[in-house]
Amino acid sequence: MSAHSSRNFPALETGGSSSSFFDHVSRTNPGLLPFSQNIPAGTVPLTPHGTTIVALTFAGGVLMAGDRRATMGSMIANRHIEKVFPADRYSVLGIAGTAGIAIDIVRLFQVELEHYEKIEGTLLSLEGKANRLGAMIRANLPMALQGLSVVPLFAGIDGDQAVGRLFSYDVTGGRYEELEHHSIGSGSVFARGALKKLWRPELSQDEAVAVGVEALVDAADDDSATGGPDLVRKLWPVVYVVRDDGVTRVAQEVLASVVGTIVTQRTLERREA
Repeated sequence: MSAHSSRNFPALETGGSSSSFFDHVSRTNPGLLPFSQNIPAGTVPLTPHGTTIVALTFAGGVLMAGDRRATMGSMIANRHIEKVFPADRYSVLGIAGTAGIAIDIVRLFQVELEHYEKIEGTLLSLEGKANRLGAMIRANLPMALQGLSVVPLFAGIDGDQAVGRLFSYDVTGGRYEELEHHSIGSGSVFARGALKKLWRPELSQDEAVAVGVEALVDAADDDSATGGPDLVRKLWPVVYVVRDDGVTRVAQEVLASVVGTIVTQRTLERREA
């Protein structure tokens, strides 16, 4: 029995691909994969979980933002965690769920895309990237059934088309293209409500940053697992924008100004909710 079949990892090679780093490791050393751990039946370790990620399109690109809190049960495990990462030069992904496995999957996905580019001499299409991320999430299904789920949100720009696209996933690796905006994580219900009110077609990049941050502020207001901007510690959300010239992280000074504007406006309006 091959190592691959014994681990039941879904092979991308069945789709005609022969340049997948994920397939290579699955065949040669599956024990190195983040979802190859063996957990005793009935045992669910208490691990840090990441929460709310928002993404939205704007004129010429797409934006993704995440709060900085990780929780472990009712305790705040970390206030500085980063949940949004560049996947390559033209795409980003955010993660919600079991933080340790999620971050390992992010690293594996980054290597997967870099490996493909080196082997094939060209970038994988955005559809191809989304499919490969889905295969990795599908491989994590046995861990998800034991309570260690990972759910990503993926966004990017395909080639020279200055149009942002968003993809969400379920724990089985099912991939769904989202229009306009989307959110995942425990605070997503509240963030989606904010996005529905604030998003509009042809937002500028600056307006999109303000909408994304305000959606996270609303999520943090009602979801204890989502951390709001911390004015004392100077902690702001992690925000990336993707345009046809690549991925850019929004500067801390810009985010501090956006948060200051939101707080000032709500203070002047004496808003309770």
